[in-house]
Amino acid sequence: MTTTHLTDKKFSDFSLNEFLLQGLKEAGFVFCTPIQAETLPHALAGKDVAGQAQTGTGKTMAFLLAAYQRLLSQEPDPERKKNQPRVLILAPTRELAIQIEKDASIIGAHTGLKLGLVYGGTGYDSQRKMLENGVDILVGTPGRLIDYFKQGLYRLDKLDVLIMDEADRMFDMGFIKDIRYLLHRMTAPSDRLSLLFSATLSHRVEELAYEHMNEPIEVTIESETVTADKITQIVYHPGNEEKLPLLVGLLKQHEPTRTLIFVNMKWVAEKIYNSLRANGFKAGIISGDVPQLKRERLLQNFKDDKIGILVATDVAARGLHIPAVSHVFNYDLPQDAEDYVHRIGRTARAGASGDAISFACEDTAYYLMDIEEYIGKPIPAGKIEPEMLAKLKTSAAPASGNAGGRDRNSKPRDTRADRRQGEQKARRVDAAKPGEHRKEASNPRKEQKSSDTGKHARSAEVVQVETPLSPSAKDVPTVRRGRDGPPAIG
Repeated sequence: MTTTHLTDKKFSDFSLNEFLLQGLKEAGFVFCTPIQAETLPHALAGKDVAGQAQTGTGKTMAFLLAAYQRLLSQEPDPERKKNQPRVLILAPTRELAIQIEKDASIIGAHTGLKLGLVYGGTGYDSQRKMLENGVDILVGTPGRLIDYFKQGLYRLDKLDVLIMDEADRMFDMGFIKDIRYLLHRMTAPSDRLSLLFSATLSHRVEELAYEHMNEPIEVTIESETVTADKITQIVYHPGNEEKLPLLVGLLKQHEPTRTLIFVNMKWVAEKIYNSLRANGFKAGIISGDVPQLKRERLLQNFKDDKIGILVATDVAARGLHIPAVSHVFNYDLPQDAEDYVHRIGRTARAGASGDAISFACEDTAYYLMDIEEYIGKPIPAGKIEPEMLAKLKTSAAPASGNAGGRDRNSKPRDTRADRRQGEQKARRVDAAKPGEHRKEASNPRKEQKSSDTGKHARSAEVVQVETPLSPSAKDVPTVRRGRDGPPAIG
């Protein structure tokens, strides 16, 4: 764990349970971040808090400590049954829910309290059994939580603490109806501690807070104070044809340890991924349509430095908790200035430093003015020298289809007549040369695929992604619900 800190306030300054202090000590946590220093005095005093802070500022530790302290300092309702959790933590994405549960298990290792985690995509029966056995703290995503709740596997009428993390994303991803369904079936706001955190306390988030919380205290940590001071920002102005050579050239120049590359559209993500793979980089694409187990493996490989680069859209990367990101590239400038802050805030976490490199190309340069106005200062412009533009090797075959339709120079697909002629030819070969038909009738497409991809297959995490959208399509979240909810985003 890092020992860097952003305030002089220590966790030991609070009257925390000795088991929590032990967990914090073993994890290496000594000093508070600003959101922790501001939130904990109110939450530990039993007051509801609506906090504004970006992902990576330490808000998870703030609400976990408050929840644990409340459970350890007061006895549960004597009429409480095992299917009635005392804490419910709502998260918009599977990855965020997994990370919260992981952090909770670390600091609560000595408390004796039972943790439960539910999310879609995997483990339906095992999660069901866990709920039947009962938990004290339940972490989950709305879709799967709703599913189990309607089956009567757990109840919320003995809840001591409610936590809603990244509330703004709940709205963006269409979860708010489900959340309101659960809120109306909980302990009354006056009888529980409620903590809400969001990147922005927008009107709709504040409305949710004041409707379902008990006079919450607002705590705001401005994004500029937690990111910009520690991030070296620079913007280049390449032509569209220079973007890929410049990206590869800068990656070779900087030699980053862990890199996120943001794009605005999925087809661009796949184009970059294939180019990086062809040029010797270990990279992966983060997509909501990747099966959950593969998605978890990809993220774990990134955290374990088995791959060094993730290419992602804003939608697919929401809620991801990825520590120690050294570089963030905005291959495409975002249309929303706030998204720029969210993106670059993926680096320089917990007091560390980081680099944010942006490309203001012909298509996105006009977003730059709004971004600079939003962050309150101009972003230094970098000069593109000829030696910075890498000479690219031919891109490998796309991981799943091509990235915007058939190549203009490619041959047309076989027609049915072509296939029939081929089959007839193969049969003639079989008749003329018995025993050699397998070699003659082998699949040329399969051989070609093997030839094209074999060279680079070991240098990249190959992830099956959805068929890329055309360059004109808008990259919006797709929400699917079902028995294995919660939605997959992509």
